Amino acid sequence: MPKMKSVSSALKRFKVKKNGSIKRGSAFRSHILTKKTQKRKRNLRGPQTIANSDLSRVKTMLNA
Repeated sequence: MPKMKSVSSALKRFKVKKNGSIKRGSAFRSHILTKKTQKRKRNLRGPQTIANSDLSRVKTMLNA
């Protein structure tokens, strides 16, 4: 039986860290930034990880 393929869109969006958690990008950061407060934009800047509820689904997509 052939190997399972990874979902290519997931490969572009997520990176697996050494400790097994999965890094993701922030939404709501690309445009219309004028109406968003500085505090909101600053909090979007930091590193984001996948929630525990989504972890198994994303790992399946990545075949990790």
